[in-house]
Amino acid sequence: MADIHQILFNMHILYSLALGVWACGIAARNEVISGHYLGAVVTYALLAGVTLLVGIVLLLSGFQPRSERIVVYILYLLWLSIIMPGLFSLMHGRDDRRAAIAFALLAFFNVTTSLSMIERELVGPWIPIP
Repeated sequence: MADIHQILFNMHILYSLALGVWACGIAARNEVISGHYLGAVVTYALLAGVTLLVGIVLLLSGFQPRSERIVVYILYLLWLSIIMPGLFSLMHGRDDRRAAIAFALLAFFNVTTSLSMIERELVGPWIPIP
């Protein structure tokens, strides 16, 4: 189960990077954000939510990340699950160039946040709780 969590988390990082590059392309071409992109944002949120769910299952199964900062782990993954749809909500459905730039910046910020989680061992390796 810990391997599944790590695969999902790595997918989450790569997906966030792809969303950032995609939004940069939208902004560079001065296009509007399409429904395809917004659907990808929903998929991103679901991926982060599933990763959190697998992490909670691991916690309930008697495992924890090596860093032992479980609350920080949960808070970060909750953030990553709700922030992209939250940005859409805050922008009141705007789909112009500035919105694309905002989505790109947030996606790249999420990549760096996720990489810092890995560096601080918040997402693994998972060890049995003593």
